[in-house]
Amino acid sequence: MNGGIILIDKASGMTSFDCDKIVRKATGIRKVGHSGTLDPFATGLLPVFVGDALKFMRYTDNYDKTYVCEALFGAVSDTGDSEGVITPSSNIPGEADFDTIRSALQEIASRELQTPPKYSAKKINGQKAYDLARQGVEFELAPVKIKIYSLDILDMSAAPNGVHVKFSIHCSKGTYIRTVCTDAGDLTGFGAYATGLRRTKCGPLSVEDGVLSTSLAEDGVYSFLDPMITLLDMPEVVLSARNASDISNGKKIPARFIEGFKYEPGVLYKATFEGKLIAVIYVDDGIIRIDRGFN
Repeated sequence: MNGGIILIDKASGMTSFDCDKIVRKATGIRKVGHSGTLDPFATGLLPVFVGDALKFMRYTDNYDKTYVCEALFGAVSDTGDSEGVITPSSNIPGEADFDTIRSALQEIASRELQTPPKYSAKKINGQKAYDLARQGVEFELAPVKIKIYSLDILDMSAAPNGVHVKFSIHCSKGTYIRTVCTDAGDLTGFGAYATGLRRTKCGPLSVEDGVLSTSLAEDGVYSFLDPMITLLDMPEVVLSARNASDISNGKKIPARFIEGFKYEPGVLYKATFEGKLIAVIYVDDGIIRIDRGFN
């Protein structure tokens, strides 16, 4: 295979596309793309797929994410983060309001619908929402389904400008952490925005295994990760010798031919035989379809 995955620990102020350029320069390989764009102010894990590994990037689309976020309750930002126009609240919280803030964050964490921020890459009639917001255009974004698996407060402290909160959050794809902060600020009446955001995990990938974007830019030293790791969290179906042979040869077989296979339509499965990966498959109209073979 030509290429692999490079796990980048992105620095603040750098765009995700800046990281692509750094990887392209370091590896000398033109085909480069990242999974899960990070806002410029955010830091942390950015998986960059290089060369042939780009074929595996789509398997990261549904990865859960884990972040550590820092927020200030007692002010609002028009972008929901520290890069926007900050307006102090007329109602500044203090230590007596810790329980109110804690309860608000836990209530937000229980919600299964979230309205994306206007300063986001969501598209409205083909135009990105943040472009329209900067132009002063009025528009509404529809709520989307999300899942927050856990939200744990790591630290909370009072200061003259409000209450600073640090929390970790494990959530589904498409969850905006800035919106978690602003929604909690609205709920308390204090206002809030994200002052810092760091992504630590994407599915089985961890920032602990990453290389600093600044270091890669300076010395060009990196190591490739085997893109097969993208399949680590994918549900598995174990094949018989006959099933494995048929799928390897591209035959269309009914899903019922695989003993004990209780599938969900459209869900991707890694199909194995004697511990060896045969293919990534899915079921359509009761028939096994091959998304990618590994003969």
